Amino acid sequence: MKIKEPEPFMFKGGERAVLLLHGFTGHSADMRMLGRFLEKKGYTAHGPIYRGHGKAPEALLEGSKALWYEDVLQAYQSLKDQGYQKIAVLGLSLGGVLSLKLSINKPVVGVSTMCSPMFFDNDYQMTKGFRYFATEYKKHEGKSQVAAEEEADQLVEDAKPLFQDLNQLIEEVNQSLDHIYTPTLVIQARDDRMINTKSANYIYDHVESDQKSIKWYEEAGHAITLGPKREAVHEDVYQFLESLDWDN
Repeated sequence: MKIKEPEPFMFKGGERAVLLLHGFTGHSADMRMLGRFLEKKGYTAHGPIYRGHGKAPEALLEGSKALWYEDVLQAYQSLKDQGYQKIAVLGLSLGGVLSLKLSINKPVVGVSTMCSPMFFDNDYQMTKGFRYFATEYKKHEGKSQVAAEEEADQLVEDAKPLFQDLNQLIEEVNQSLDHIYTPTLVIQARDDRMINTKSANYIYDHVESDQKSIKWYEEAGHAITLGPKREAVHEDVYQFLESLDWDN
């Protein structure tokens, strides 16, 4: 079965631009509903797709933290080239880690993380999302459950160098949070089973911004932008963006 590949989005709603970054194994659909919501509120929302994402799991193995951060920089520069002078950045999971890295290195009006890891307690946490994604993708290709799981197990083994690379990215950002002075919103699902939820408090405690807040959501899972609390997330993100200084 041929699986249609997703595409980046650009929803032009106003002069204030928001860069929306998806998670590992995800793609622009992670952030599309949030992007449409912000467009209706008068913001321009851009959701890029990192290289290898939105494709077969094998394509992810060709990626790296350097390539994916380069994709984020290109998306940021694309907004600048189109005349958007003020940009906020928000990211889900790995996208939040990349958002923090961007806010360290480039001028942004504000930064928000959503269920974003700052450390991993074990290899299982690092790999379970990828294993699930790979298994489901193989089943959509028409493979049996057993065959899909066998292929996913091999992909997880092949992906170990990539996991180590991503772990280095997380550690790098973890150690640089005190370089972040831009307004920060930390969003975290209480029932997140994909990452260590202590990451949220760690980000909040270590960024140096005078304007920072943390929002916890009950009965919400890791993919919080797609789950039952997404409308509450949309509203909290909007209120955060409205609180930022877009004029100076």
